[in-house]
Amino acid sequence: MSTSTSARSVAPQRRRARTSPSRVLTFIAEHTALVALGVLFIAPVIFVLLTSLMSSRQTLTASLWPAPFDWGNYAKAFTQVPLALWFGNSALYAGLATVFMLASSVPAAYVLAKIRFRGANVIFFAIIIAMLLPPQITVVPIYVMWAQLGLTGTLWPLILPNLLGDAFSIFLLRQFFLTIPSEYADAARIDGNGEFGVMMRVVVPMSRPGIAAAGIFLFFHAWNDFFGPLLYASESPQNWPVAYGLATFRGSHGTDWGTTMAVTMLVTIPVVVVFFFAQRTFVEGITLTGVKG
Repeated sequence: MSTSTSARSVAPQRRRARTSPSRVLTFIAEHTALVALGVLFIAPVIFVLLTSLMSSRQTLTASLWPAPFDWGNYAKAFTQVPLALWFGNSALYAGLATVFMLASSVPAAYVLAKIRFRGANVIFFAIIIAMLLPPQITVVPIYVMWAQLGLTGTLWPLILPNLLGDAFSIFLLRQFFLTIPSEYADAARIDGNGEFGVMMRVVVPMSRPGIAAAGIFLFFHAWNDFFGPLLYASESPQNWPVAYGLATFRGSHGTDWGTTMAVTMLVTIPVVVVFFFAQRTFVEGITLTGVKG
């Protein structure tokens, strides 16, 4: 008995010994690929940062390290560029667009996910078509409509449409709401809650990661939007957001790459900060979305 028992205990150890080198190699290969991808993504950011600290004579030369560090580019960025105005316009645009989108898309997604009615699949199919429809198709008629309303030259044509919902956000939120068991909503209805109460007291609190993911998606889209401000606010410098303002600054200061990169770094900071504090919720929302179809 002792001989057979010892033989059984030795066999797994030999198998572990044989498989451990392959596991080590697999671990190294996986992490090497991740490190390579990380370097690939971070290299442009490091290049922009180092260039923003170079003098005008050193930029676009073979030297990649500032010698010496020229912090004056950031001082010139604040004196030559109305950054406060651009940041304020972008915050107004991105903030209101995100709030309006959530206020309209959450109820629409809740109805499609938790309420059964005739034609729900047709409406959802129409939302998918709207999500896939290139925006350039509807640019001209929508621009004519806003021009007749006298709102061109402002950011309101980009903000107000979010009151009618966003196709991608409705799709994303619907898929997340489907992951919530219907028993919770049924229990709330038995307790006397209407559909609005079920949505606000049960579904929304349990869907914070998905709602945060949808909000972050739209916030980043609005913050980085260039085409919309180019179309509606290009003739009104007082309404330029950071994306369009940065493009115009680069066009007029194309030779001053140090200051241009300094402005680029300053414009990037808010996006990095928002994602840094919301990355866990964002990843959770994306991971759980789509578990049910």
